[in-house]
Amino acid sequence: MNRREVLLREGQICRSYYFVEKGCLRMYFLNSKGMEKTTQFALEHWWLSDYFSLSDQKPSEYTIETIEPSEILAISAQSFEELLTEVPVLEHYFRKVMQRAVAASQLRIKLLYELSKEELFLHFNAQFPEFVQRVPQYMLASYLGLTPEYLSEIRKKK
Repeated sequence: MNRREVLLREGQICRSYYFVEKGCLRMYFLNSKGMEKTTQFALEHWWLSDYFSLSDQKPSEYTIETIEPSEILAISAQSFEELLTEVPVLEHYFRKVMQRAVAASQLRIKLLYELSKEELFLHFNAQFPEFVQRVPQYMLASYLGLTPEYLSEIRKKK
């Protein structure tokens, strides 16, 4: 897939789980002012999906797109369930994947409340330096709740 190809568009029903073989994905929504707000990224060997839309079969509130040339594997919800039935050990694997994803979301929320904006960027940069190198600055700023200009100032100080 090319850069900026959409896998799921806001308003569509999510029907697949996406696995990043190569490249990078992001999930975002448009706020009431029409600004993109990035909620998640996924690099190689990470999974990404709109789990609410997928499980409830309701229109998604998010868009999922590639942010660089990517190789993405998609498995439909039905095929996924069949796979788990046929290969029960995968149930354990996906439970662990989901636990890590929920734990990461919980930590992100805690850090958003606990750290200053500058500390948040420094923590993120220390934990995920590959994102800082690969993700466009405006997307990273959106994910961290910063303006691109302020993120630029922080990076210059560092």
